Amino acid sequence: MGVSEAHPSSPPPRPSSSSFSFSFSFSFSAPPLIFLLVLVPTVLSLLWPVSGADIYALVYKGCANQTLGGGGGGGSQQSVAAVASALIAQSASAKFYKATSSSGGGGVFGVFQCRGDLSPGECSSCVGRAIPMWSSLCGSAVAARIQLTGCLALYEVSGFPQVSGTQMLFKTCGSGGGGGSGFEVRRDTAFAQLQSGLSGGNGFYATSYEGVYAMAQCEGELSAGDCGECVAQAVQKSEVECGGAPSGQVYLDKCYISYSYYPNGVPRGGASPGGGGGGGGGGGGQQTTKTVAIVVGGAAGLGFLVICLLFARSLLKKKDGE
Repeated sequence: MGVSEAHPSSPPPRPSSSSFSFSFSFSFSAPPLIFLLVLVPTVLSLLWPVSGADIYALVYKGCANQTLGGGGGGGSQQSVAAVASALIAQSASAKFYKATSSSGGGGVFGVFQCRGDLSPGECSSCVGRAIPMWSSLCGSAVAARIQLTGCLALYEVSGFPQVSGTQMLFKTCGSGGGGGSGFEVRRDTAFAQLQSGLSGGNGFYATSYEGVYAMAQCEGELSAGDCGECVAQAVQKSEVECGGAPSGQVYLDKCYISYSYYPNGVPRGGASPGGGGGGGGGGGGQQTTKTVAIVVGGAAGLGFLVICLLFARSLLKKKDGE
């Protein structure tokens, strides 16, 4: 590391029990110091982005078979671009937003929704990742739906066929031996708490019960009653589709639920069951990573400060010796 310790010619005096004295002399060369100046910011830059990295994971995509050129006309391409710009512009100040455009004669409707526990910056970043996937994953389809762990972004042309709000669009169930004896009772209790929590009308709720972490979110414009009905349907489908699986995610058109079982207890601050979209997985896993990043980053910063002070001290000693 370019650091050497000078050994005194005679043993230092033994410190008394009431005070301690340390004497170190360091010799620094420019390359090691420059290396540290580059290393510390690099380490910190690698640590901090980890906290929200999982909100960008693709959960599923839905692409229409028809293309804009096959009936929507060139104007619809302009409308999609206009809707995309409007959604991105609002993503730092809202977690749910709708936009429409009829540029060039082709009407297009679009919407985004972020998970209820995301910060404005995380929401904006997630939407900024999802919307470009409309074209990269669905090409020029007349409708595209991109579901990331942290947000949902979709568009469709005017007149595109609609589906029931409780129609299942995607589901995934965990593998393994399940949660053991009594698991389904614990899971169902967590589901009941979800439905009770959503009755307040905020459209997003997360809870845990004896190792089961569950989360649900409804589309931003649903009433409390419609949200409760949608989540009840999602719960029922989850019980049928996933049975005793230790984790599961069920996405309906207007809501989703996600749950995970932690036999050793739900991680402090929550968990990350991996859901998303109109909602998604929990923020607890991210919070844990943030805590680790803060601790490690703080330690790195403190170490860097100590090295700088020792370097300054060595310069002063050299000056005094001249």
